[in-house]
Amino acid sequence: MSTSVLYDAPGPKTRRNSMIASVVSAIAILALLVWVYFILAAPRISANGAEQPGLFDPSRTDILGDPEVWGAFGRGVLNTLRMAGVAAVLAIIVGILFSFGRTAASKWIRIPTSILLEFFRGIPLLLLIFFVFLLFSTGSYWAGVLGLGIYNGAIIGEALRAGIGSLPKGQREGGLSVGLTSLQTRFIIEFPQAFRQMLPIILAQLVVLLKDTSLAYVVAYPELSRTIKELQNFYGSRYLFTLFAVGLVIYLVMNVSLSYIARYIAKRSGPKDGATTPDKPKIPGADGTRAITIPRGHASYGDNSGGGGFS
Repeated sequence: MSTSVLYDAPGPKTRRNSMIASVVSAIAILALLVWVYFILAAPRISANGAEQPGLFDPSRTDILGDPEVWGAFGRGVLNTLRMAGVAAVLAIIVGILFSFGRTAASKWIRIPTSILLEFFRGIPLLLLIFFVFLLFSTGSYWAGVLGLGIYNGAIIGEALRAGIGSLPKGQREGGLSVGLTSLQTRFIIEFPQAFRQMLPIILAQLVVLLKDTSLAYVVAYPELSRTIKELQNFYGSRYLFTLFAVGLVIYLVMNVSLSYIARYIAKRSGPKDGATTPDKPKIPGADGTRAITIPRGHASYGDNSGGGGFS
């Protein structure tokens, strides 16, 4: 019997086939992981013909007992977060400015802003960071901050512009009808709704910004990925896999944590159950009202005893 308006409930044969497919997929994934493990653990032949131990050999991980290694990783993480934090604030500011410029009524503002936005969206981030570093002679830190802030600000600005454009026209008309100027209507009524609507996209872009800090290696900024490379140059290529594995775990922890925080903020800032939104107006009489009752024996409209009216 159908239990959904979209599809029928699967029968015994379909459930059995689904279970078989799930088991086969799990076995295939497990076999792949085992195969990768043995490939990485197998001894290796170097360029000069000498045999080297596998990548999981204890001789390749003894570097992790050196406090200097973890100190270098800590400095790399702090430098990464320091750049990402300032660049995120700059990206939001630039995005707000781009969104206002792209939706301006004057074509003398709208057209140049559109050209700049498309330019910054189209240029590769790596080249933008290097371009800022060479053109403005900034240090490596500010070259990375400005490059990340402008590039991601252009993307955030386009998201905010789309959010403003998706609002009902009645929002703007209502603001103008109560005496607000066009700029006041945009800033007080439209922009807060667009920002809240596009907040998940903005937070997702900030997660991308954190990962893109690794591109600052091109200007020799000592963020995490460059720190890994410098450790590899100091300790030798023998520890390359171990250093990159530790770096992978650190990047994973940072990005997963930021993604969780972003989802939490987006959930907390979203409309609550039963809340009034432009797309979900409050239904009159749904709550906060009382039914009006007429006492028994009281004359009502149309009662013949009362002369055909209220009494």
